[in-house]
Amino acid sequence: MADTEHKVTPMMAQYLEIKSRHRDALLFYRMGDFYELFFDDAVAASAALDIALTKRGKHEGDDIPMCGVPVHAAEGYLLTLIRKGFRVGVCEQLESPVEAKKRGAKSVVKRDVVRLVTPGTLTEESLLDARRHNFLVAFAEIRDEGALAWVDISTGEFHVMPCPLIRLAPELARLNPSEILLSEAFEVNWADLVPDFADCVTPLSRASFDSTSAQKRLTDLFKVASLDAFGGFSLSEVSAMGAVIDYLEITQKGKLPLIRPPAKELARGNMQIDGATRRNLEITRSLSGGRDGSLVSVMDRTVTAAGGRLLERRLSSPSCDVAVINHRLDAVNFAADNRAITNTLRDALRNVPDIERALSRIGLDRGGPRDLAAIRNGLTEAEVISNALPPENIPTLIHQNMTFLTGHTDLIDLLDAALVAEPPLLARDGGYIAAGYHEELEECRKLRDEGRGVIASLQSEYANATGIQALKIKHNNVLGYFIETTATHAEKMLSPPLNETFIHRQTTANQVRFTTLELSELETKIHNAGGRALEIEKHLFSGLCSRILEHAPQITDTSRALSEIDLATSLADLATSENWVRPVVDSGRKLDIQSGRHPVVERALRKQGGDTFVANNCDLSDGRDGAAIWLLTGPNMSGKSTFLRQNALIALIAQMGSYVPAAAAHIGIVSQLFSRVGASDDLARGRSTFMVEMVETAAILNQADDRALVILDEIGRGTATYDGLSIAWATLEHLHDSNQCRALFATHYHEMTALSEKLDGAVNATVSVKEWDGDVIFLHEVLKGKADRSYGVQVARLAGLPTSVVERAKIVLAALESGEAENAKNPKAIIDDLPLFAASPAPQKAPTPKGPSEVDEKLAGISPDELSPREALQLLYELKSLADT
Repeated sequence: MADTEHKVTPMMAQYLEIKSRHRDALLFYRMGDFYELFFDDAVAASAALDIALTKRGKHEGDDIPMCGVPVHAAEGYLLTLIRKGFRVGVCEQLESPVEAKKRGAKSVVKRDVVRLVTPGTLTEESLLDARRHNFLVAFAEIRDEGALAWVDISTGEFHVMPCPLIRLAPELARLNPSEILLSEAFEVNWADLVPDFADCVTPLSRASFDSTSAQKRLTDLFKVASLDAFGGFSLSEVSAMGAVIDYLEITQKGKLPLIRPPAKELARGNMQIDGATRRNLEITRSLSGGRDGSLVSVMDRTVTAAGGRLLERRLSSPSCDVAVINHRLDAVNFAADNRAITNTLRDALRNVPDIERALSRIGLDRGGPRDLAAIRNGLTEAEVISNALPPENIPTLIHQNMTFLTGHTDLIDLLDAALVAEPPLLARDGGYIAAGYHEELEECRKLRDEGRGVIASLQSEYANATGIQALKIKHNNVLGYFIETTATHAEKMLSPPLNETFIHRQTTANQVRFTTLELSELETKIHNAGGRALEIEKHLFSGLCSRILEHAPQITDTSRALSEIDLATSLADLATSENWVRPVVDSGRKLDIQSGRHPVVERALRKQGGDTFVANNCDLSDGRDGAAIWLLTGPNMSGKSTFLRQNALIALIAQMGSYVPAAAAHIGIVSQLFSRVGASDDLARGRSTFMVEMVETAAILNQADDRALVILDEIGRGTATYDGLSIAWATLEHLHDSNQCRALFATHYHEMTALSEKLDGAVNATVSVKEWDGDVIFLHEVLKGKADRSYGVQVARLAGLPTSVVERAKIVLAALESGEAENAKNPKAIIDDLPLFAASPAPQKAPTPKGPSEVDEKLAGISPDELSPREALQLLYELKSLADT
């Protein structure tokens, strides 16, 4: 009995063998219409998916835990598991149960893993964000030379660049990959190096990163003798690219996706932006982690998914190439100046599906009928867009892409003829091949859908041939279809020449039953018509996929061209409706922004129906009228941080090739963008707010070059006053003397305003405020000069601090300011001489509100709509007189 309990069934033996080859993944084991999970996989999956945990049989005397998900709903469960950090091996049935039984009654259906689902290898539409890339990244290092390669298998994008270890964190922040491949031999502490991506790492063997094997992998994939056709690559770059391809071969089980030849990026080809700056500026994600409230959410008016991905890519990687930037600006300018053409283009673009991702799924044999329709519809709209563009006087960028919009007539005609207008999602459902396209398919469909009509037609034919109108074709479960007639008429059918056609099958008391070869064949066809129709459709589907893949490079070029046109026209629409202007972008050091605005804050104010955004100038140009560094003072809540951020964003927006939110802007190329704005801690790594601030400041001072733009806010606030002031003071001097960069430096340390007299390239600026009846009114206007006060107590009052606290703070502040003036040479005396830490006076009651003034009473009795201009003027004089008294 014990032996029986411990015996492993053939199916479970198969499961255990397959699982042993995929220990690091949950195994989705296909059993009919379900994917089943067993043992520890079932326990983990049931908890992650919140589904029931059951049991199936025993193994070594213990119950086998089991849970399952329906095949038709598997994508939703996969998404949940991937987001929770699992990898999933999809184990499919490789034959039908009927085929398995041919090998023996107890034979197990052949199964194997056909795909490993990991965060960086997703292609399903439901698992991906349509407007974001899903990058798989590999980092390789050979003899201290690093390289980064990345691919999005859902679109075919494949890039590589040199990347020293010090640049790895900023580049990963730019790409925001879903999965990162590292060699098992990589010895650096990854969690310390790139803490934001500590959970994204997948280790690979050293062999995956071997540059010699990688070279062969790549040449085989792209069918070239040498990679020189794509440019010169270092050993580390080849190693990183080879690791990506090796991982795809492992996860896709040899079925590689359509990948474009690798494009090499220059290390200094794009504006360098580190992770802290990306977070602070909220370029693609807000501080809360979502898309809403980010710069991309405000700028995104694209109408295609590929256009949305291109916008995010451009904002993440602003160019430093003046010619490239101006070509992009020319395209936006053309679209803005030709509104009628732009509207026509955008109407057509709205009908363009996601061609890139449809093509990728087809290439991986995961496509469905709707992917074929997406290719057809996208290429059709590309022809429409090409015809809408004028043949002459169009900018270079659009002209270059026009050539990729046409040339697909034969493929479009084929897909038009073969596919129905709105095909189903899955090929297994059938019904996607158009009527009349295939003769045998039409016959099968007719038999499947109109079997009774076909039988009735044959019955009529036989009745006419025999002259027996009482002849009927009937059906039962024993004989199937048969011809039935009375015994009287049967004699005629049993005699020559009819007996050569009609074959006797059965005689009953009153009837005689016959069949014919034609009826037997027709019966077989009717029974098999549904299955045969589906087989024919699948065969035709496969043929259409092959034809599309023959044109894959051209289709990819068309998709890229459409996304370029979508982005240009969307940026033009944004510029026109939001009153943005074309910036002047050149290779100089000038950075002059007139009436600049923060696009996200401006949008938020408009939505809230609040105040109009106050635009401000910023001139960081060298020369008599400008200075490369502005030292900005002013109270909290006055808009200093917004001013800092908006100028950084305007430079970024200009270099991605867009119009900017300003009245005018002249941007000399910014090579690096650094931001140290806002306060946060990193408790998980033992870093206080001040330590985080110092680490980020150190990174800026150690890396910023003379073409960088640096925005710093409240350096030194996390420590003692004199410590903080000394750090801020030295930081500003270093930016001016050593980095020699352009910078906006906001501070509450008014003592630092004296530096403008010492540093030739620095000037003071302040955010103006107005004090009224003890309250502070923020004007949000940035002017040259320095603030005389911080207005901290007034801001505290606005924040709702108890009146007693505010009044006590005023007393302490007055004492400190008086003592500071009298004891300038002995700061400690300020504390020693004043009883600040003596017993505090009793909390003061809030002042009793006074009754209404004469002015208030006068205003209360006025109805402005009923006043004439003369009466209003007279009233104004009266109010002025009352106020003066």
